[in-house]
Amino acid sequence: MGSAPLSRRTTLQLLATGTAALALPGARALAASPAAPTSAAPLLDSVAWNLIGHAPENATTLGVDTGAHAALRSQLEDRSFAGRAALADTLRSDLVKVQAFNPSHLSHAERTSLAVIRSAYKTSLDGLALPYGDVAVGGWRNTPYVVIQNVGAYLDTPKFLDADHQVKSAEDAEAYVARLSQFDSQLDGELERMRAATDQGLVPPDFLLDRAIAQMESTLADARDGGGGMVSSLVSRTKAIPGDWEGRTKTIVAGEVVPALERQLAELKRQRGLAKSDPGMGARPHGDEFYAWALRASTTTTVPAAEIHERGLEELAALHARMEPILKSLGYTQGTVGERMTALGSDKRFMFPEGDPGRAEIMAFIQKRVDWIRAQMPRAFRDPVSGKVEVHRLPLAEEPGAPTAYGGGGSKDGTVPGKMWINLRSTDLHRKYDLPTLVHHEAIPGHVWQGEYANRLPLIRSMLAFNAYSEGWALYGEQLADELGAYDSDPVGRLGYLQSLAFRACRMVVDTGIHTKGWGREQAVQFFMQKNGNKREEIASEVDRYCSWPGQACGYKMGHSEINLQRSRAQQALGSAYDLRDFDQAVVDGGNVPLDVLATNIDDYIATTRKR
Repeated sequence: MGSAPLSRRTTLQLLATGTAALALPGARALAASPAAPTSAAPLLDSVAWNLIGHAPENATTLGVDTGAHAALRSQLEDRSFAGRAALADTLRSDLVKVQAFNPSHLSHAERTSLAVIRSAYKTSLDGLALPYGDVAVGGWRNTPYVVIQNVGAYLDTPKFLDADHQVKSAEDAEAYVARLSQFDSQLDGELERMRAATDQGLVPPDFLLDRAIAQMESTLADARDGGGGMVSSLVSRTKAIPGDWEGRTKTIVAGEVVPALERQLAELKRQRGLAKSDPGMGARPHGDEFYAWALRASTTTTVPAAEIHERGLEELAALHARMEPILKSLGYTQGTVGERMTALGSDKRFMFPEGDPGRAEIMAFIQKRVDWIRAQMPRAFRDPVSGKVEVHRLPLAEEPGAPTAYGGGGSKDGTVPGKMWINLRSTDLHRKYDLPTLVHHEAIPGHVWQGEYANRLPLIRSMLAFNAYSEGWALYGEQLADELGAYDSDPVGRLGYLQSLAFRACRMVVDTGIHTKGWGREQAVQFFMQKNGNKREEIASEVDRYCSWPGQACGYKMGHSEINLQRSRAQQALGSAYDLRDFDQAVVDGGNVPLDVLATNIDDYIATTRKR
């Protein structure tokens, strides 16, 4: 309110002291005002709709593109320079409003929501001020590369139209066509940013480009074949809806989408001609600055890379110590833990058949595990949600550059269930002892389960997420499954669970090694294989992912360790009054938050429990 704008150095200093400290100089005076509002709901609602206007696909995914907001159903995100600039303007404007809002008479939940917005918007604005990159607002996919093997509209938009854009009426079908007709503009918006980055010397490593080029060519081949999935997805869902849906979409794909994809492919090939093999950000212009920001965004802490690297090594040693006696009990007594887990991975008893028979067995295996864990949830939560989840195979074009699986919550109104996407390019990616843990991570009690609670919160809270909380919770979900008896009669399954946690400790070491210590790609792959016994087929894509999403891999174990730290603190503070169901409920009801806000939420849970 009339105060001087904060300098970059000052705002970074404020961020280091925690999101609660992010306030404009006039906020203290406002707090003393006798006219303090008793609800932040109008502000939260306004901020949410301002943000979702820049990402209309989110409105569809959440199921809120209805009524007065129905126009969003026909729109795609603007991924051009102009679109990024407009987003930054909105973030700056709304951050000022949130910082100036008097929180003194608000509930703990609304104070939490304001703290979440402050943290997400400030971090994103710092990222948008960097000279290149794609910056998520309340999301995990921060990348220096606008289009690469696991990033870009060429992957996102066809999958979104097929899986998330519901078609139940002629209006829905028209919205699909409208979005498809904007796809070329979305691709060209990315293209201008790709070209600018190339011109300033930002070129992805050659091995990432090889994957991206192959995937782009696959997408193009599909599009040239009568429009491929972009046409068939709509046609298959409009059999009872009159209209020339096939003809119209074929025309759009052939005349607009294919040429735009060809332009992006040409730029990827230009980059390939300039590319080198160095995988880390340290080898790229402004790379150290980008990585420092990305690590802060991923972990929601200011813990430096060197410390994260050492923590990863310590966590790995502790987890291997837990795996040691189980391996011995199974007769695996010789060699390192990694060597023995490699031997276990070659045991035919734990492998799935090759090809489609194995893929069908994997899908049935996942569903059985989902059904079991859903039935256990009343033992871990005071107020269980429904746990709606659909399991889908990843689109074929995405599988080569994708992780083994990922998942997320469904629509805000509950009509569209959460989804677990499983990579089935090869059944050798999965083992019978590690697939249960993957289900618990991606579906229940992990991402899909937590996403249902997030959808109960104000709209802005359903949109904003923090990698350390999201992935930390998913690892905690793996832990809960173990604590609820998932492996009581399955020691090999428990090894798979512990290997999963150790895998995330390895990520802390490898991500920081690649981006700050000059590790090469093969060195990173070998670390996983030798130290933790992970399969090369699985690890090659993983390491490539750390190169395209710098810092993201460090958030998992950092968040998991913090949730357990808060649980221990609650147990010590509450003694006999502590109940696992209440703690877990407090964590999910508090929503997706930065780690310092998580600690504040547990403070409130402890204080409330003591008053009972």
